[in-house]
Amino acid sequence: MLYLSLGGLSFAVLQSLVAPALGTIGQDLGVSTGSASWVLTAYLLSAAVLTPILGRLGDMIGKRKVMIVVLALLLAGAVIAALAPNLTVLIIGRVLQGAAGAVLPLSIGIVRDELPKEKVSVTIGLLSAIFGIGAGVGIVAAGPIVQGLSWHWLFWLPAILVLVALLGTIFGMPESPVRTPGSLDLVGTGVLSVGLVATLLAVSEGSTWGWGDFRTIGLLALGIVALVAFVFVELQVDSPLVDVRLFRNPGVWTSHVVALAFGFAMFGTFILVPTLLQLPPALGYGFGKSVSQSGLFLLPTVIAMVITGVVAGALIRKIGPKVPMIIGSVAVILAFLVPAISHAQLWQIVVSGILTGIAIGMALASTSNAIVESVPAAQTGEAISANTVVRTVGSSIGTAVIAALISSNTTAQGAPTDHAFTLGFWACAVVGGLALLVALAAPSYRKRRQNAEAAHIDDFAEGQPVH
Repeated sequence: MLYLSLGGLSFAVLQSLVAPALGTIGQDLGVSTGSASWVLTAYLLSAAVLTPILGRLGDMIGKRKVMIVVLALLLAGAVIAALAPNLTVLIIGRVLQGAAGAVLPLSIGIVRDELPKEKVSVTIGLLSAIFGIGAGVGIVAAGPIVQGLSWHWLFWLPAILVLVALLGTIFGMPESPVRTPGSLDLVGTGVLSVGLVATLLAVSEGSTWGWGDFRTIGLLALGIVALVAFVFVELQVDSPLVDVRLFRNPGVWTSHVVALAFGFAMFGTFILVPTLLQLPPALGYGFGKSVSQSGLFLLPTVIAMVITGVVAGALIRKIGPKVPMIIGSVAVILAFLVPAISHAQLWQIVVSGILTGIAIGMALASTSNAIVESVPAAQTGEAISANTVVRTVGSSIGTAVIAALISSNTTAQGAPTDHAFTLGFWACAVVGGLALLVALAAPSYRKRRQNAEAAHIDDFAEGQPVH
């Protein structure tokens, strides 16, 4: 658990740690902030493409073996990025780091294979919460690290955690005995890579290029066509990269849609709250906080995630994942309704952050556990990988939508207007409403048990009441 947690924390921290420091990195390397944004984009594209591939390989050849490769790539990427003399080398390091997107699906697969089933839900809840915590810690820690040390330490510090996790995985973790025979679907891998890269590149760069730009529209069209083609390809092959038939399972597709919505909301708050806190009070709605101070306001969110992730796991063990998924969805709606109605006082920001932490802790734990209950153990890696990719897509869409709302509602001096924040909070609340509707449609305990029996799942959690 310690080694899996450290690996997951490192990956999640690296996902968000760089964003607040893009301006500093661009200045130091002599490139524009727009060019420096490729440090984020390269990481995102790499994670989206490699996560399902590595998750599938884990199911095929052994999750521990693939976890060692993944952590080694993450460590190499962190060291290369820390030593990077120019933007090109830094981007190469970030591409290698993106391989660690497979840490969560591999970790959950190892937990399911190795632990007694009565401990699985709580452990998955904790691991899922750690990924949310890592993203929050990245935002919180970026300012102090850059101001006190340098941007290079944004990579050196996570590298230390990764090294411990790698050594622990090599010397202190047994190999998972569960295997899925087959070969890697190279055609499906290629088609999925094109679909994800085209879609995410269009979403990430749309606000820079313009949403009506030929490049944006062309890439979106290519991405949609490739993803549709991917479904048809996977239905034809004997050993698919992702078994798309699993998406027909109500426990799986509802979890994916909720993950998509929470990816949107999570990164929505990571953009809106620090930006609002750092604006000058002279505008009438800013709070004049420094980068370091604004990061501290996300600490209540992180603490709430830690507590709620463990509580969610215990709840799931007793009553199943549906109720915690609903609780998380209600909490995320409230988390954004509070500042959407008024964000004039700091206490409203703090309350919103606590509710966001509760929501993310509940939702990430429940979606992962719902998938584990819905698919055979031999397909855990590919199913959780798909959920991770969906959440990544949601994060990208959320980041793009909030950035577009902010950039299209500015004062004469170029600062975001108060209305921009209100619109952003309302957008996240509406997406939370979508999550709630889908969570309500998730299968009941009786239906989940029937589906588990039909899918020959023999580790379905016992002791849950029929409701």
